[in-house]
Amino acid sequence: MIERYTLPEMGELWTETYKFKTWLQVEIAVCEAQAELGYIPSEAVKEIKAKANFDPKRVLEIEAEVRHDIIAFLTNVNEYVGNAGRYIHLGLTSSDVLDTALALQLVVSLDVLLARLEDLIAAIRSQAQQHRHTVMIGRSHGIHAEPITFGFKLAGWLAEALRHLERLTRLRQDIAVGKISGAVGTYANIEPRVEALTCHKLGLKPDAASTQVISRDLHADYVQQLALLGASIERFAVEIRNLQRTDVLEVEEFFAKGQKGSSAMPHKRNPIRSERLTGMARMLRGYAVAALENVALWHERDISHSSVERMMLPDACILTHFMLLEMTDLVKNLLVYPQNMERNMNCYGGVVFSQRVLLALVEKGMSREEAYAVVQSCAHQAWNKPEGNFHDLVTKDTQITQKLSPEEIETCFDPKQHLKHLEQVYQRLGI
Repeated sequence: MIERYTLPEMGELWTETYKFKTWLQVEIAVCEAQAELGYIPSEAVKEIKAKANFDPKRVLEIEAEVRHDIIAFLTNVNEYVGNAGRYIHLGLTSSDVLDTALALQLVVSLDVLLARLEDLIAAIRSQAQQHRHTVMIGRSHGIHAEPITFGFKLAGWLAEALRHLERLTRLRQDIAVGKISGAVGTYANIEPRVEALTCHKLGLKPDAASTQVISRDLHADYVQQLALLGASIERFAVEIRNLQRTDVLEVEEFFAKGQKGSSAMPHKRNPIRSERLTGMARMLRGYAVAALENVALWHERDISHSSVERMMLPDACILTHFMLLEMTDLVKNLLVYPQNMERNMNCYGGVVFSQRVLLALVEKGMSREEAYAVVQSCAHQAWNKPEGNFHDLVTKDTQITQKLSPEEIETCFDPKQHLKHLEQVYQRLGI
């Protein structure tokens, strides 16, 4: 479970102001490390920490002239610090600050996402517990298959969400990488010990072998993991959309008082939130492609990745955060209709119990091929006919009644036979 320290809002993490704060945090940590190792005066670091500040508007004003974001930032910081500012950025290259600060942003963003993912997990678990015995039909190829429970369906969602919790927890460790190795990463003008101390102060680990940048496979992994989480949210959303169809109507998005579904048709109650989540998942997958294309940079670095990341990383984090909030609220307030589930399961006289009849006949000595043909004949006679009744056809088929007693036939139509082992699944997940 993620430690619930006071987390910032996700949108705040990707503002210019927050970005400059992380830049300053990195610069000061480097100064502290340099002082501890005797490279710069401790008194200068005290002065830097006391005076260092920035004005986002002033930084952008300077950048408009110098056309370099880090130089603009440092110029503004030195306007506050004065003479001691000469020790800031000593031996560094811009990417030392940019990439290390970006790692700080990505780590805190993951903390926010992990907290929201835990909220979604709690919502799914609660609904699964409530509906562990709510019987419904399972479907394969979109066609009625055999009975399950709605709780069991949600158990699948829960297991998937828990895997994402594990993945994002690992990802938090993997992305917590900084580099203070100078131009092209050779430590020509700064010691590896400075990097080690700085990263330790910031809660990061030094990159094992950086170039002038931290290799973008790490960032591609980050975005791909968010896209994968988005794909799971889409899976849950598509399931809700399918179950809300008028001809199914087993679950439904909560419809608020005063909400309207259509400008033309007053009766409409559309699954708009699930549809919105489906579309957003497509955006995340698009960002995953962009992140992969960022991996191949020229030689020790270029900046073709930079323009992509300025859009991609804030958008991907904010979008994932919104999707988690939206899906959590959707699950919490989901309307569930057990009566419709029962109605759908028993249409055509319970044809979904055909396998139980088949297996009962095989157990009584009938060959599988013969039993399959007999049961399929009854099922197809009942299938998709308003008056079709598989149960009645089975009880009247002499080939079946010669093998099975009325009590044995009724046992075949008891959904409990299909649910007797689900408790093991619930126990695995703590439902």
